[in-house]
Amino acid sequence: MKTKLLLAWLMLLTCAGREINAQITITNKKFSFGTTGRIGAGYSPNADGKTGRQLNLNNQGSLGGRMDQGDYVDFLPAFHFSPVVNGDSTKSTKIDMQARLSFYSGGTFLGNVDSKSNQGMIVALPEAFVEARNIMGSDWDVWAGSRWLRYDDIHIADYFYFDDHSATGWGLRHKNTRFSMFFPAAIDTAASNSTPYSYTNVISGSKNMIYRQREVFVLEQTLPFKNTKHKLKLLAEFHHVEKSGENSVEQYPSDQGWVFGAKLNSDIPTTIPGSFNQLSVRYGTGIANGGDNGNTQTWRTYGAPDEITKTYKGAYSFTVVEHFLWNISNRWSLNPYAVFTKSKGGSDSTDKALDYYSREIFNRKTEFNTGIRATYYYNNWFHILSEFHYATRKNGTQDAASMMKLVLAPTIVPTAERSVWARPHIRFIAEVSRYNDEAMKSLYSPFLQQSGAKRYGTYFGIRTEWWIF
Repeated sequence: MKTKLLLAWLMLLTCAGREINAQITITNKKFSFGTTGRIGAGYSPNADGKTGRQLNLNNQGSLGGRMDQGDYVDFLPAFHFSPVVNGDSTKSTKIDMQARLSFYSGGTFLGNVDSKSNQGMIVALPEAFVEARNIMGSDWDVWAGSRWLRYDDIHIADYFYFDDHSATGWGLRHKNTRFSMFFPAAIDTAASNSTPYSYTNVISGSKNMIYRQREVFVLEQTLPFKNTKHKLKLLAEFHHVEKSGENSVEQYPSDQGWVFGAKLNSDIPTTIPGSFNQLSVRYGTGIANGGDNGNTQTWRTYGAPDEITKTYKGAYSFTVVEHFLWNISNRWSLNPYAVFTKSKGGSDSTDKALDYYSREIFNRKTEFNTGIRATYYYNNWFHILSEFHYATRKNGTQDAASMMKLVLAPTIVPTAERSVWARPHIRFIAEVSRYNDEAMKSLYSPFLQQSGAKRYGTYFGIRTEWWIF
């Protein structure tokens, strides 16, 4: 009797499955292959070995200009399709399946090395996800996987300043409301940030490295102003890290943090379209005070923990960003920016303190960066880019290190488009930077770390940059 019931149940499922499959038709099956990258040659005549090194201050990434960044190449294969139910196209769902294969230079030019070379090639898979949009014709979207989920950036400084949530997770959206969860923990005993995710577990009788998860809950709401060209985006995050297990060698307490922020995007009407202004304010507390070395993910906790509780209660980070693009005419575009950041870790120290690995690290910082790119359209295919950047950073009680940098980059634009976003570019780059005494004394830039204490740094290069989607 049980066997007959089981067979009947399997037949019912099979028939039901056939009926369901018969109702769905896959249309618009498409494959795309995008790529982004920047690669070329760099040369610093007053550096040891003449090696082209980035002139920016340490721990600021490309704040200060990105033209002397290292090589990278990304490949983005993706499938796009829309299933239609019972022939009703109004109930279709737009489905994307995308991956990103990333290759970075570890030191020398990317084309000269492979994964076996010393400081050679770094390979990563930062994206592999599925996203379903307008499910069955509704206003609902959902995604899961790992992705670079980030929005506005200061392009000339490669700085995604407000809502960079790139990590593994999932999320959903309904109209202008988004909710996401991210899980950025990894087993890494040499973590660059000071919140350890991994610990040694001995529950099985032998030592095994496992990790404690960080859970990041993100709520985003976009508020478009009626009959205007303004949009306000509100951001709220909650972070929680579980304590290490009872059978672990290392004992780490549980911890948490909050983030709140607002970003105002305003389209500016100009004769040449595309002008805008972006202003954002973000405040993070506890373990959510992250952001350093040009990264702005709030889960990259800054500073040292409290000496007694070993938590980040009392830690904070405050960031204000102003970003502006003005397309003056078909001859000129101006793109200025300014970034201010003040951060403190969980320790009471205003200078250095010990992190979880007993390393002495700075527990407080103040940064200010500003710059501008002027683009002159000599003709459709030849543009002249010029930049000025000023960067300063004060670590703990030390004097502030600062840098000024001038850039001139005559650029060939094969697409013959008068736009700051036209790509690919082939650039001829000349840069000179000036460092103050503190930057020189502490060798506070990649260039100075290789060449010693010098007042001026130089960089010349021929590089190409492309975005093809």
